[in-house]
Amino acid sequence: MFNRHKTTLPAPEEALPGREDRWFALAERHRVLDAPVVTDEVPDGLEVALFGLGCFWGAEEVYWQKPGVWSTSVGYAGGHTPHPSYEEVCSGRTGHTEAVRVVFDPAVVSYADLVKVFFEVHDPTQGMRQGNDVGTQYRSAIYWTTPEQERVARELTDVYAAELRRRRLGEVTTEIRPASETPYYYAEDAHQQYLAKHVNGYRCHANTGVRFPGTA
Repeated sequence: MFNRHKTTLPAPEEALPGREDRWFALAERHRVLDAPVVTDEVPDGLEVALFGLGCFWGAEEVYWQKPGVWSTSVGYAGGHTPHPSYEEVCSGRTGHTEAVRVVFDPAVVSYADLVKVFFEVHDPTQGMRQGNDVGTQYRSAIYWTTPEQERVARELTDVYAAELRRRRLGEVTTEIRPASETPYYYAEDAHQQYLAKHVNGYRCHANTGVRFPGTA
């Protein structure tokens, strides 16, 4: 039904070779939040969260609207190919998923709240797809950056999975891994804050319609 490269993760030796460095420039300031787009250095007191939840255009828009979020960017995570292009990621031959990097103030918004949003705005049961978007780059993923994030991510995944199971809506397929296992590569500038540049642009939110248990 679907091209094998689209739905099967490549082994490291099968992945495209990539590049040594990023070959494109990025805007210095976030189009919506007026913070840096490249956030390799994070101000004291802030944390980084990294999520894959389908097409990264809509995912980034969801998170930049959350109070307490300082900056967002979109990129590629969880794969093998260094500094991949969008076209290479879409080929299914890099192993990456489209990701949103969220820099947030935990004094204003908790990591747990960001994870709850993650589960509510996409369908974590669909495997290598979100709605009509098919491919390994659309898989559900949480890449934790601290041991506390891992604990929270796994606990909340279990809670949401139990609720979906109770409703017979399928099993959660979300990949949970340390962000340190694979670098995050920024996507090309055209993709950054895409829906602020193209307000009628494509949004895929193939969610289950299930609120996180206990959420008002």
